[in-house]
Amino acid sequence: MDHCGGYQDFPFVAAFYDYTLPYQSRPDVAFYVDMARTYGGPVLELGCGTGRVLIPTAETGVEIVGLDFSEHMLSRCRERLSRQPEEVQAQVSLTQGDMRAFELGRRFSLITIPFRPFQHIIETSDQIDCLNAIHRHLKPDGRLVFDLFNPSIQFLADEKAYNEAGDEPGVDLPDGRIMRRRIRIAARDYYKQISDCELIYYITHPDGREERLVHEFPMRYLFRYEAEHLLVRCGFEIEALYAGFDRSPFGSKNPGELIFVAKLV
Repeated sequence: MDHCGGYQDFPFVAAFYDYTLPYQSRPDVAFYVDMARTYGGPVLELGCGTGRVLIPTAETGVEIVGLDFSEHMLSRCRERLSRQPEEVQAQVSLTQGDMRAFELGRRFSLITIPFRPFQHIIETSDQIDCLNAIHRHLKPDGRLVFDLFNPSIQFLADEKAYNEAGDEPGVDLPDGRIMRRRIRIAARDYYKQISDCELIYYITHPDGREERLVHEFPMRYLFRYEAEHLLVRCGFEIEALYAGFDRSPFGSKNPGELIFVAKLV
């Protein structure tokens, strides 16, 4: 099943997502929750996944709609929401959809795309479709906030990335399995700015049986001015560009992040 030009919906990705250690320690949650407090609801989160950012936002009392392509991710999100108090559940609506083409029939004070789902959109025409859809759904005084990784020239030229890497420790899953994850770049297309990525899960079952599961997906990298031109082309004005979720200015970290805050022109 196609997702944003090549991303596929693997069931095991949703099953393992909340137990992946680097995701648990990302500093973006507090940043996006603070943005929701600042601009108020309703919030639309594109690529909401299992609710890593969505649920903490709802816990603050802000109304939030989560959209995701993956039914497996949404199922996991619903499961997590079911364990929340009723007042938190009441703040959340979930919908399955494609961020390149969605129509929700309402406008939002804040639209967010946390943790790089925009980079799963491979074609420029699809990127423009996504930003145009966001434009239609944003209130006149609303904000679009999203993050990309800032491409490292050194990393893009490093052939060691073609080997499996990562030092994540084993994680005990609730069903008794042990998960270890590693990362590999399978191929690069420098002309189209696409990396074919692999997240490789090594699973040890309670009976000692071992399993290797590979999550393959293409990822489009965008440079700072390329992203800025896309935003302006689609009717946005860049209000802020940060290098980190501590709101450090762009250029203060190497390579840092590309965290955009944009408003309608």
